[in-house]
Amino acid sequence: MKPARANGFPGDFDPATFDPKDPDPWLALYLDQSLPIAAEAKTALLRGNRSWSRRWMFNIVRPFVFLFFLFVKLLRGISPHHPNLNGFLHKTIHWGLKTFGSPECNTLILRHFHIGTELLGFIKANAGPVSIETVPLRPTTLKALEDNVFLQHDLNVFNFIIQLNISLREQGRDLAPVDDLDLSMISSEPFALEPLPDGPLNFVDAQTAIEFYTPLYALMLPRADFVRAAQSLQLDETVAIYIAKILGSDYHLAFMKNGHPLVPLSTLQAGYRLMMHGLDCEGLHGWLRQIKARQAAGLPMDPRQPTLGVSSIA
Repeated sequence: MKPARANGFPGDFDPATFDPKDPDPWLALYLDQSLPIAAEAKTALLRGNRSWSRRWMFNIVRPFVFLFFLFVKLLRGISPHHPNLNGFLHKTIHWGLKTFGSPECNTLILRHFHIGTELLGFIKANAGPVSIETVPLRPTTLKALEDNVFLQHDLNVFNFIIQLNISLREQGRDLAPVDDLDLSMISSEPFALEPLPDGPLNFVDAQTAIEFYTPLYALMLPRADFVRAAQSLQLDETVAIYIAKILGSDYHLAFMKNGHPLVPLSTLQAGYRLMMHGLDCEGLHGWLRQIKARQAAGLPMDPRQPTLGVSSIA
């Protein structure tokens, strides 16, 4: 990780380097505040995007990964239930991320499970009397991913939606705006992750890593598990609508781009949609962080009102 300069900006995204004759597109995206993404997440994402791994390696390996994916789909059409190597899959992902994943890649992946846990926790805490049981996921090390974290993440989302709606239907009601929001589960500070590998081989960005492991996910899990995981990626909009009902505001739906689960997309698009899923969740979590900060400062939630300074919410 590159250290921050005295002005508080990372060295590779320092406004002092701005040249109007040759503006850096990554600096523009870093300084842009249209999406409420945590500073540490945006920095990790943009460093991955500008890396040679994403700009070159991703494009070179993608056709071969696609062909392998097609082979896996044909294999799963013949044998939908076997092999079932869930434990080996999680060990393989851990090894791959530990050996080749960049610190930024691994930061984004570990953050994602914390964010998912907090988003579902927010809905549950503000949904009234509902009966929901999911498994909180807060891995702080890559080794912790071996504990069925990826599969459990998908199970949590579907189990949450099913149990939430069973409870609401039994009570003949829907989610509704809450006057006194409970935002206690939304972390205001960066997640406390253990130091991540940063050796000479740790160069692969998040999108390239995801492109690699998606067909492995399809190969090592029964077809139903993989299809369910792919379908879960289109539930960002659903979760965002639940939160909109609780907030009494649909402002954040403007930056939810992964949706329409009633019209499922091809599983061949799962790699790209997984990146969009991560971005949507970061944006939604960042929005709740802003609301929490406004709540603590006694300010209105309405985004049309003056917003807090970047230093207060980053």
